[in-house]
Amino acid sequence: MRVHFIAIGGSAMHNLAIALKQKGYEVTGSDDEFFEPSLSRLKQHGLLPSEIGWYPERLTPDIDAVVLGMHASSENPELQKARVLGLKIYSYPEYLYEQTRGKTRVVIGGSHGKTTITSMVMHVLQQAGFDFDYMVGAQLEGFDNMVGLNNQTNLAVFEGDEYLTSPVDPRPKFHLYKPTIAVISGIAWDHFNVFPTIENYRDQFVGFISCIEPNGTLVYCSEDDEVAGVVNSTKRSDLELIPYTTHPYRIEPNVGCQLVTEQACYPLKIFGRHNMQNISAAKAVCLKLGVSESNFYRAISTFKGAAKRLQRLAEGANSTVFLDFAHSPSKVAATIGAVLEEYPNRKLVACLELHTFSSLNINFMSQYRNVFSGVAVPIVYFDPVTVEHKNLPPLNINEVRDAFGQPIPDVCISASEMVEKLNGMNWENANLLLMTSGNFSGLNLNGLALQIAR
Repeated sequence: MRVHFIAIGGSAMHNLAIALKQKGYEVTGSDDEFFEPSLSRLKQHGLLPSEIGWYPERLTPDIDAVVLGMHASSENPELQKARVLGLKIYSYPEYLYEQTRGKTRVVIGGSHGKTTITSMVMHVLQQAGFDFDYMVGAQLEGFDNMVGLNNQTNLAVFEGDEYLTSPVDPRPKFHLYKPTIAVISGIAWDHFNVFPTIENYRDQFVGFISCIEPNGTLVYCSEDDEVAGVVNSTKRSDLELIPYTTHPYRIEPNVGCQLVTEQACYPLKIFGRHNMQNISAAKAVCLKLGVSESNFYRAISTFKGAAKRLQRLAEGANSTVFLDFAHSPSKVAATIGAVLEEYPNRKLVACLELHTFSSLNINFMSQYRNVFSGVAVPIVYFDPVTVEHKNLPPLNINEVRDAFGQPIPDVCISASEMVEKLNGMNWENANLLLMTSGNFSGLNLNGLALQIAR
């Protein structure tokens, strides 16, 4: 099989390209920009194009499939050439579905928690000796790549993103996977640029339920009112419905977070109420797939979390620095709440980078109101250059500050200003939580963490 990737440098696309090469396919690709870690990983696997840019002459009739990335425009010259040649053109999710036809597909969707739940399921299945295909949106210990495909498996575990499929297909990605087992972890308005109202956003999850295979299974968080409302409104009587709630847990001094069961308590390497909720979702999926309850608990107690999900960057005697992917209001609130609960006697300094289209839009920003509740020192950071690149109106610092409500955050618009503020603080008995879907304008976060947590 010969597969060509248009926009191979994307975070998802390059992982799929690597997975296909490992499967024995002949893989080529193009892109007009490359960033780390995609650049180094493509080079390592011999997939980095020799030249940057689009080269329609490289599209030939012997190509079996073209995979179109979200970064490419609908007017991309390679896409136009592929159409002229009559080549099969797939979006990223369409091609993942093609690769897993006939397999049991588990698809984990939701506004928050989907990466962590997917990672938990993968970790437990691996520990239990299962072979499976997978796709997850973060690097996970024990897995070299974020996508894995194998002809010998009959099971696939996918993270289901509700964002758009491709420049020429406005459907949400998770509508294309046709799950046998689906999960909805939560519904909280996001992607303001694509779904301008909560009603429109909610409809995407109604559509997700309609895409479940006949006589399939839906695992859902019954503690989330939006999720419960969507599930209760479904007209599908053929589905097996498995509701879940937050798993019982406790926090012991000098021990940390533990799962509580009737038989025993299981110490965990992760923490936070939202993660206890995620564990319940992962347990429901794993038991449905045939993992025993005892094997599930043994495996989940060794789960260290996915990259950038309450990841410990540095830890000292009296302070810890965490990095989290949190960017939407619900994710930020859950992440802050987790750190406050785990460290009740330490003050919390929380820095949130506004990086997505939604978060940088003043009309959406009120959704973050009072999200810093309980935080001793709240800081909001945004880069005016990022705002400009997204073709959004310039942000007024006072309007941003007012949008977040109480406690009123400091607002920084340069990385050096934020670092100076952090380095000037007393870090005795204090934690730092960095939250972003970006990188704070290229800031050396590991270096900053080591300076603070001594």
